[in-house]
Amino acid sequence: MSLRCHYSRIWEKESDYDAMLIVDDEILFVEGLKSDLHWETFGVSTVHTAYNIRQAKEIFEAHPIDIMLCDIEMPQGSGLELLTWVREHYPKTESIFLTCHADFKFAQQAIQLGCFDYLLKPVALAQLEEVIVKAGAKINKESELQQYSRYGQFWVQHQPILIERFWLDILHETIPSNLEAIRESAADRNIPFSEEMRFLPVLISVQRFYKELSLRDEKILEYAIQNSAEEMIVEHKEKGQVLQLGSQNLLAIVSWDQEAEPEMERLKQKCEDFITSCRQFFYCDISCYIGNRAFVHELPSMVHELSHLDKNNVAYNNTVFMLSGKKQFSKPVVMPDLPVWSVMLKEGSMTKVLSEAERYLESMMNTGELDAKVLHQFHHDFLQMVYHVIMLKGIQARELLSDAVSIELAPRATRSVTDTIAWIKHIMERSLQYVNTVEQTQSVAERVRNHIALHLNEQELSREEIANHVYLNPDYLDRIFKKETGISVTEYLVQERMGMAKELLSKSGMSISSIAAHVGYSNLAHFSKRFKSVTGMNPNDYRQQHGRNGTNGKSKTE
Repeated sequence: MSLRCHYSRIWEKESDYDAMLIVDDEILFVEGLKSDLHWETFGVSTVHTAYNIRQAKEIFEAHPIDIMLCDIEMPQGSGLELLTWVREHYPKTESIFLTCHADFKFAQQAIQLGCFDYLLKPVALAQLEEVIVKAGAKINKESELQQYSRYGQFWVQHQPILIERFWLDILHETIPSNLEAIRESAADRNIPFSEEMRFLPVLISVQRFYKELSLRDEKILEYAIQNSAEEMIVEHKEKGQVLQLGSQNLLAIVSWDQEAEPEMERLKQKCEDFITSCRQFFYCDISCYIGNRAFVHELPSMVHELSHLDKNNVAYNNTVFMLSGKKQFSKPVVMPDLPVWSVMLKEGSMTKVLSEAERYLESMMNTGELDAKVLHQFHHDFLQMVYHVIMLKGIQARELLSDAVSIELAPRATRSVTDTIAWIKHIMERSLQYVNTVEQTQSVAERVRNHIALHLNEQELSREEIANHVYLNPDYLDRIFKKETGISVTEYLVQERMGMAKELLSKSGMSISSIAAHVGYSNLAHFSKRFKSVTGMNPNDYRQQHGRNGTNGKSKTE
């Protein structure tokens, strides 16, 4: 049953006809009909009688008459004359002629004047009752159509202002989710409402536009998508409403009485056709989430479930989902072998890492284990790995990821697998370009300084290891480095280590042995000797003289 049919029940009476007038100059015939017919069984509560046209007109002017039974030939004026007057003054009255003459001209005139039926006397009571019931059904139908028309006009004219606001207030629970509150709100806004009404919500999520659009163009397309949803999913305005829930989210609320499986399949097919149309004409990926049949007060919680389903759909594009068929997973998710990927990144195998990431995500999609939480975890772990590797290569994250594309892709990276892959691909390409650029433009001395800064705490860091990193002979490296900086690589390494040690002694509460280890010395005595040779005092004296916090002037060697 349509939304309008729901609403027509509000006005529909048990019967829209209840007053009958019998007009005939044969008094016995009139009284016989009045007593013999079981009027109450077919909805007639009042039976008036008249024996001529004058009396009939007086009754019409004093009482509402729904059906008139009338003879044609009477002494003071024919029934045809009376019908002409009735059609002019009381056009809603249905008239049935009873006559003794099977005159074709009479029948033709009666039909032309809008007579409901034409019966010959003597007429069987069962036949007469049947005709009266049919006339009453016609009256009921016309009354229903009239109310339908009144409501339809109201719906179309005031839909944007009243109906949409009403639905949004229900969904946002500005109107409390109980029938009494909804009924009162509907009455206050003059909106027809029935507690028996049931609806099916369909959440429409625009996942992405894949064409470069201005903000204005995007808004135009969103409006076009909404109109398309009204035409293809709702089909007729009297059957429901499509609401704008927020950025790139629509909700179709469809009047839904039936529970039949074929109807649900038909709705699913309409959603699939709508998705295909949007991809073709509106340059976007869209998914639809079909809820279950619900009463009005149950819609807010169901729409919340659909939104949760949409949020967790990070794996599929352009798909129709059924709320009743959603899957639940509780087993722990196995994350990828990121340490191996990290080694691959350090070696510059960006393409292999991208391929491994795609393979992992595809595997998770196939098993149905990939939801928003899992993708969020994967994103953070992958980002941590990337930051670690680019730090080892002397690249600042702000330098690598401050371009316009990175800024655009980053917020969307956890919304779907499609967006995640686009983000990873961009980072891999940009990292490769950046590393190549840095290596080509940096001098040997700059590469040495960056390498020392990144590995200062490693005991294995030496002139030989540094020379191996820049693919040069240690002696040759020393000559190049000294020519540019004025000191050897070894002297620069000691200088940086002692500089870091002085900073930690004066500004931190770390023990001297911990500081020694942090700047690459496993032997505390060796560190203290080297420190004194550079600064002229041992580490403890230096801390007491220069310490600003963390030690309170006390020695802390362990």
